[in-house]
Parts: sequence; structure tokens; C-alpha cells
Amino acid sequence: MDPRVMDISYLGRSLLVKGLIVPKRAPRSAATYKTIWDAKTGSPLLYYSEIQRDLLQKELGDDYHIELAMRYQNPSIESALKNLEEMMLDSIRVIPLFPQYASATTGSIIDKVMEIMRKWQYFPTLSFVSNYCDDPQMCGIYARHASKNKLEEFDHILFSYHGLPVRQLGKVDPSGQLRCPDSGCDRCKVEKNSFCYLSQCYATTRAIAEKLGLSESRYSVCFQSRLGKTPWIQPYTSDTLHQLAQKGVKKLLVFSPAFVSDCIETLDEIQVEYADEFKAAGGEQVTMVESLNDDPEWIEVLRRLALD
Repeated sequence: MDPRVMDISYLGRSLLVKGLIVPKRAPRSAATYKTIWDAKTGSPLLYYSEIQRDLLQKELGDDYHIELAMRYQNPSIESALKNLEEMMLDSIRVIPLFPQYASATTGSIIDKVMEIMRKWQYFPTLSFVSNYCDDPQMCGIYARHASKNKLEEFDHILFSYHGLPVRQLGKVDPSGQLRCPDSGCDRCKVEKNSFCYLSQCYATTRAIAEKLGLSESRYSVCFQSRLGKTPWIQPYTSDTLHQLAQKGVKKLLVFSPAFVSDCIETLDEIQVEYADEFKAAGGEQVTMVESLNDDPEWIEVLRRLALD
């Protein structure tokens, strides 16, 4: 029950986990994972993450050691750091595989790393990559993957990001100057703010759209995976799909640039659940843009992030 993910009281987290997530979402998630699970390679997320690790290790050579870690699954952050501790390294660089910073994702990873390492008897130089939301090379890969399709054949293009409770936006701005709790302030949709998740999502979108030469009328930004009844960042993906269908949109191309590897959110939530919703509302086709996965150029981006 990570307090950065569920930023409510301990009692509230307990009620949410025991009353909703475990009895309702956990069985459904388990069933969903079975549909995307590959008999040979297993979990798509772990499969691509391991390939990324191995390719990056090959790219960097024997002078560097790459560990893969998952925040809540195995291999764990604890086991990865244990391996690094035993190697007595001079420096460690942590690259969260979330292009846009959020306290619930990248912040949680950094928090966990520091929690573990504060118990060490020696401290190597430690650095983190907190966000790379509009990295030109990364955004160029998404654009290239999209260009495998004939863009002119799609009525509209959707950028769907993982959602967050609105209240979490304001917590990264203790001064209150950004007015994030009202969210989404229009300024964050046109100006990059490295501490605002909403702003970074729009920055990623603008960078990809520019690579593709898209006018603003050709695409929309929305947010998926809402949990509970509290307000989350809007517009919601589900609502956006219904609105687009009502406007006569039939063919939809969807990006999900919050995820660098295809996973349950892209393979099932968008390609199955949201696709079914869109068709039920009058749409005809949802086409998903492939994530970065094992693209060689993505490994180049990781190499640069590791060495910068």
C-alpha cells in the first residue's frame, strides 16, 4: 500500500485495497493477464524489460553493470540493489522507465531506492533521471512507429496517458503557485513544467505531433485507468472515445506514451476494453501504436540517459 500511489490515510488505503482492489480488481486483472500472457515469453512487460536490459548491457560493455528492477514485482528493487551493493560500485544511476515524472511512479521508485540505500555502510555517487518526457529521439521513435500506418486513413489520433488523482498534481508544488489542484490549468497544456505530470504528458504529445506534422485539430489528449470515485485528471479516455464516436469518428489511432513497453494497459485496456467501448458507441476501428519495446533506437536513448 504505497502512500505515494494511494496518498490518503492508512485507514483509507486499507479500505480501498481490501474493499475494492483485492476482491474486485485483482481477480479481473489475473484473468486479463492470462489473455496477454505468452506461452513462451510470459509477461510482455517483463519480456521487453529484460530485452532492454540485455541490449543496454551489450551497448555499454563490461565497464558498466545493468540491473533490472520492478517496483512491486520481481526482480525487485531490493534484490537489484543488493547485487549492486555487493559489487562496491563508485556510482549508481537510476533510470525509471516512466518518461513523465509523477510522485506515484518515478517518485515512488526514487523513494524506495533511498529507503534501502540509507542502510548501506558506504554511499556511492547516486543520481536519478527524473523525466525525459519530450526527449526528441524518444518521441521520434513513437512517430516512426505511428508512420508504419497510413495516418491519412484515420479520422482522429488519440494520446492516452495513465491517469492520476487530481489532488496528486498539487502536492509537487508546495508553494501553491501553480494552482495544480484545480487542474488542469491551461498553462500546463502549452508550457513544459518538469514537476507537473499533466504538463509533461502534453509536452510528450506536442513533441510527437510535431514530428508527424499534426495540426492540433487532428489529435486529442486523455487519461485512462481511473480507480475509485475521486476526481482524476480529465478528460477520461472512456468519455473521449464516446464523444469522438458521437462526432462520427470511425477510425482511431491511439498512442500510449506513458509506457515504454507494451503491457496490460496497452495490450488489453486500450486494444480490447476501450476498442470494444468505441465500437459499441458507433466507432469501427482502434489501432494501437506500438510502444518503444526493443527498438534499437530506444536502446540508444537509454544509453544516452545512462551516460549523460
